[in-house]
Order: sequence, then C-alpha cells, then structure tokens
Amino acid sequence: MSVADSDPLAVLSAAGVSVWLDDLSRELLAGGELKKLVTEQHVVGVTTNPTIFASALSKGDRYSDQLRGLAGKGSSVDDAVFALTTDDVRDGCDVFGPVYERTRGTDGRVSLEVDPRLAQDADATAVSARRLWEAVDRPNLFIKIPATRKGLKAITTVIAEGISVNVTLIFSLERYREVMDAYQSGLEQAQASGRELADIQSVASFFVSRVDTEVDRRLDAIGTPEAVALKGRAAIANARLAYQAHEHMLAAPRWQRLAAAGARVQRPLWASTGVKDPSYPDTMYVSELAIAGTVNTMPGTTLAAFADHGTLPARTPTTDDYAAAADVLETLEATGVDFTDVTDTLEREGLAKFADSWRELCTSVERELRAEGSPDTAGESRAGDADSDDLLAIYLNDHYAGATGGLELFRRAAQSRADSREATALADLVQQVDEDRDQLAAIMAELGVSTSRSKAAAGWLAEKAGRLKPNGHFLSRSPLSDVMEAESMLLGVQGKAACWRTLCALADSDERLNAEHLNALLERAERQSATLEEVRCAAVARVLLSRTADTR
Repeated sequence: MSVADSDPLAVLSAAGVSVWLDDLSRELLAGGELKKLVTEQHVVGVTTNPTIFASALSKGDRYSDQLRGLAGKGSSVDDAVFALTTDDVRDGCDVFGPVYERTRGTDGRVSLEVDPRLAQDADATAVSARRLWEAVDRPNLFIKIPATRKGLKAITTVIAEGISVNVTLIFSLERYREVMDAYQSGLEQAQASGRELADIQSVASFFVSRVDTEVDRRLDAIGTPEAVALKGRAAIANARLAYQAHEHMLAAPRWQRLAAAGARVQRPLWASTGVKDPSYPDTMYVSELAIAGTVNTMPGTTLAAFADHGTLPARTPTTDDYAAAADVLETLEATGVDFTDVTDTLEREGLAKFADSWRELCTSVERELRAEGSPDTAGESRAGDADSDDLLAIYLNDHYAGATGGLELFRRAAQSRADSREATALADLVQQVDEDRDQLAAIMAELGVSTSRSKAAAGWLAEKAGRLKPNGHFLSRSPLSDVMEAESMLLGVQGKAACWRTLCALADSDERLNAEHLNALLERAERQSATLEEVRCAAVARVLLSRTADTR
C-alpha cells in the first residue's frame, strides 16, 4: 500500500495545500476532537460562519452554563452572541497556537466573521472587525469580511490597521481582482504608517461548489444536450481562472514592491468544497484544486471522504488548462448562461443565508436566555404595545422621507459644484447618504416597518419644490444657493444623527436593533457633519465674505 493510499491528507499537505476544517463548536473543542484532527488528520486551520455557530448551539449542552451566567447578568442577545462566539474562537486559536508558531504565522489560523447584517456598511464592518480582534486577542485570528463592494473599503481599512483578514464570499473573477487590490491598498497604507507588513496576513475565500449548483440549475432549465454536457464544469473552471489572476498579481511590480518590504502573500482559499450534487465525486473540489500555496477548507464529511479515498491530479494547472477553463465560461455564455448574473445571484444569496443564520443564532440565544431566567423580556411587552409600534413606524417613515428628499439635495449640490474644490467631498457624501438611506430601510425591515412610498415620494417632491424658491432667483441658481444648500444638507445630516441616537437608545431594550451598527452609523453622520461644516464655511467665504470685502 502506497503512502497516498494510506494517508491521502498527508500527501495533500505535502503537495503544499493547507488543510483547514470548515467547522467549530464547543463539542469539538471540549471533547478533544479538534486536537485530534490537528495531530492525526493534518488540519492546520479552522473557518467559521454564522451557520456553523447556529448549528453548534443546537447540539449538546456545552453552552448552558455560560448562557445561564449571561442570563443572570441581564445580557442582551447581541452581547451574548458576541461572548459565545469569541470565546469559542479564542479557545480554537489556542488549540492552533503551536501550528501558528511552527509555520511562522502562515497557518494555525481560526476565522471569525463580522455580523453579516453589516455587509453593506463599510464603516460598521470595520468597527465590528476591530471589536472582534480586540476581544479574541490572539495573533492567529482571521476576521472574516464578505467581499461585497462596500466590504472592500472595510478590508483595506482594517488591513491598514494591522488586522489579519479572511475575505469571504468571493464568486466572480472581477470581485477577486478587487479583493487583491483592496489587500494591497491596505498594505500600502500600513507601510506608510510604519507597520510591520510581515505581521499582517490574509486569505481570499473563493467559493466553489455553489457555482456549479447555480449553473447546473440554469443548464437543466435550458435542457439542450449541449447545455447538459456542461454541468459540473463551471466551478472548477472559475476557480482555475482565479488562480491565474493570483499568479498575475504576484508577477506585477506593485506586489513585488510590497513583497520586498516583507508583505505576506494573500493565499487563495477554496471554500464551499463540499459536493452538493451526489452524482459528482465527493472529493472533486479538493482533488481538482490541489495547487501548492492554496488553502482548502472542508466540511467534516469532505475531510473524511478525502482522508479515505482522496487523490491528487497528475500535475498542477498550466496555461493550457487556463485556456480550457476560459473556454468553458465562454461556452456557457454562448449556451445562454449569464455568468455575471450567476455570480451576482450567488453573492446576494450568500449574504442572505448568512444573515438568516445570524438571526437564527440570535433567536436560539434569546430562547436560551429566557429559559435561563433572563430579565430581558422587553421584546414581549413591546410586541403587545401597538401604539408604540405605530408611533415608531410613523417616526421612521418620516425620517425615510427626509432621507429621500435629502439624497436629491445632495445629488443636486454635487452636480452643480462638479468643478469646485468641494466636488470630491460632495460626490463621496452622495454615496454615503444613499447608503445611509438603504441602511435605514434595512433597519425598518428588521423592525417589521414597511417604507411608505407616498411619504418617500412626498420627500422627493418637497425637495423638487424647494428649487422653485432659490433665494431670490426663480429659474437660475442664486449666488446664495451654495450657502443655503450647505446649510440644508448640514441640518439634514444632523437630523439623521438624531434618528441614529434614538435607535441607539431603543437598542437597549430591543434585540432587533444592533447597537454596534447604529453607533457606527452615528459616527459616520458626525464625520459627515464635520465635512459639511467645512463646505459651508468655504461657501460663506466665497459668496458672502468676498462680497463684503469688495464693497469696502
């Protein structure tokens, strides 16, 4: 019997693939199973996500004592979830500490994800990442941040601060390139601030099996023989092209400069490697992507399957393989599968699934807290208070209408001053105000409050109508317009900040509200106010003070 037959995981590891487990629970930790996987199954890292924690909480009674203590302290649901997850991850980091030391920081990593409900808010995501990093307080921690467009900014921000990141939920080649750019931008900022680049690590989690699941569904709907023949080929082709993009990045002068300064490579990590279609070989997403310098994080069943009968390909991918992979994606498009729509759909669904799992986790924790005698019963009393709910709905819809009108005002101001010194600041504010309105809508949805289209339309019309009285000029802009617009925008942002403060106060008694998220929104509103005060002062100096000086 060959070594490969007797220990396929050892061969995979010797081939340069880091074997990680996509699972973590108190059962694995306390029962010693995790240590056994490290010593006997060549596992050198662990990834987690909200679904994994929700599943862990539902099994066994390992969390009961801690939940009882948290209930006795009157902890909120969010605080309890934070305590449970960070404690597990900290213990996991300790288990992998020797691996971290032995591999000089390359492996021995445990990943912990930020609250997925923050995925569309870069500032709130960065705040959450800092809080998790400080709470776990282990150098071998990875903070998982979803690779949404908004998440890219957060990735750069926290990398620049020296926080190691596992970028997750990557499906498309375009997004992967943006992730590599975000990592390098963070490293460049860290270098500029004097940080030691070798202390910062990152992996980029490129999802695999879900791609085949979605593409195969669309191919079945097309139903032609040509379409059916393409089933099971898209995911590996997509992943191989991602590795080709990784190779291109490594060869570029930008990376070479960072590497010379001590930067660590952001390794590709193959995620979602459990086979969804039982007709496919159960180890195909491990075997076909066994490339040196990559990570493969496997669910327990896939790990066991590879340990039992996994094999490696005869060679690593070549340029011919990359060309064949590109041909697969081109053929899919010609067959009628919009691959961009596939990856966009998978990102949306991935975020939604993690958010649903997070809510499930919070619901389970809330149930356990109540069972253990938690005094936090405000949600029940509030649910029965129809008058209070109605007033809250009116309040939030009034702010949503104001946000709609305010967004129009910001857009108009940015357009009218596109050639001014404030153009960049105003353009950035337009994007932030748009994001803030989306955040308010999301919070309203969490609270079960529907947005009133009539009120939103009224807010839009009110802003339009306000243009009919532009400070003495009926049709053209007045010299005072810049001043009045700046003051109106400043008042709008101050009103928005008041709304966030109100919701922060409600978060003390309503577990549906995330205080950390709201505080991040409040901090952003305060930064927006400071920027607008600068814009206002500049407009006053340009329009009023200069004219006063001219009349002297």
